Amino acid sequence: MKEINVLPADTFVVVNRTILNENDRRIISMLYQPIIGSTAVSLYYTLWADLDKTELLSNEYTHHHLMTNLRIKMDLIISARKKLEAVGLLKTFVKKGSVNNFVYEMFSPISASEFFNHPILNIVLYNNVGKKEYENLLKYFKVPKINLSSYDDITSKFDEVFDSMPSTSYDNLNEDLRVNKTGEIKLDNAFDFDLLISSVPNGVIINKTFSREVKELINNLSFVYNMDAMDMKAPILSSIKENGLIDKTLLRKNVRNYYKYENDNKLPSLVYKSQPEYLKNPVGASDKRAKMIYVFENTTPYNFLKGRSNGAKPSSRDLSLLESLLSDFKLNPGVVNVLIDYVLKINNKKLTRAFVEAIASQWKRLNVETVEEAMKEAEKEYKKSKKIVSSTSNDSVKKKEDLPDWFNQNIKKEKISDEDEKTLKDMLKEFS
Repeated sequence: MKEINVLPADTFVVVNRTILNENDRRIISMLYQPIIGSTAVSLYYTLWADLDKTELLSNEYTHHHLMTNLRIKMDLIISARKKLEAVGLLKTFVKKGSVNNFVYEMFSPISASEFFNHPILNIVLYNNVGKKEYENLLKYFKVPKINLSSYDDITSKFDEVFDSMPSTSYDNLNEDLRVNKTGEIKLDNAFDFDLLISSVPNGVIINKTFSREVKELINNLSFVYNMDAMDMKAPILSSIKENGLIDKTLLRKNVRNYYKYENDNKLPSLVYKSQPEYLKNPVGASDKRAKMIYVFENTTPYNFLKGRSNGAKPSSRDLSLLESLLSDFKLNPGVVNVLIDYVLKINNKKLTRAFVEAIASQWKRLNVETVEEAMKEAEKEYKKSKKIVSSTSNDSVKKKEDLPDWFNQNIKKEKISDEDEKTLKDMLKEFS
């Protein structure tokens, strides 16, 4: 999807597609906020406050109104909006013109029960808050159980209290009344069901094995656990009952256990897929450096590291480091890719955690956000380390270190060769 540039003068209206109440606030603050962050929640509450007294439709505002109320820059508002869209709390529509007009449709959060049983949100919440806080949240939303075994149910039924009798004619069906409406969490990735089915022996599955609900669950689980059709095969087969249908609860458990076994008893966490659009370089330059920047910006850190490891899946230790760089240090994905590439080149293909985190801490303090900024800082870091080595070493001969291609400033002037073009395209093809 092409990014729409949003300016402070661009207008918007808020449309409420649901019925919002105080319980929704509680669910958003306690369950959604650990996933999407406080800025996204503040944006949701601000849009809510912009609605009229009937909470149906807002007046027309400019985006400067949001910047003023939230006290943040436009890029942070866009990032917060995307997070609300991703978890189904907001839908965005735009009509382009000299001044763009946006419509923001608001939706209710899903119920606590649905949240704790959601294949994606539940896992991410657990990872973001930890076991103890997760159990506290679960306890808060649980309905207390009262033993009624010694009581008799004497509740009256409707026809015991009311009788039906002829009355005035009434034909209005009231089809347009407001209802509580939640948004969808959509995924672009498509699970390869054809590959899965072709690999399963005849007679194991039936036509009804993969219902729409089961397919949606499998697609969600394959995304959150980063498992392809062949990885999912064993857990799926273990979840098929005697009647040929899949036990969804058992499937969740089997996929979870399979992932934990393969990843040192750890559960996955979700991060940005690639560099945010507003921090990318304009596409168009044809030199080799520009092409390499494009690869850094359009590849996920997981796939970039996988490519740098000749296609081998990153180890659990390396995955933990990636998650730390993205979640704890909050570096953008493209910046993480530059850091990976730099350290692997100068450190004999090893990602030494202390060394990587020392550079990450510095880049975070310097507010390094773009790929080009990261490349410049890496070059500065290398020159600084070389000065320290040259001033302390007594060796008469210095070993020439292997450096990333982009350290060579002359690369800016080089027209990319057909061979290099093919290599970079193959990298992107493999990483996609």
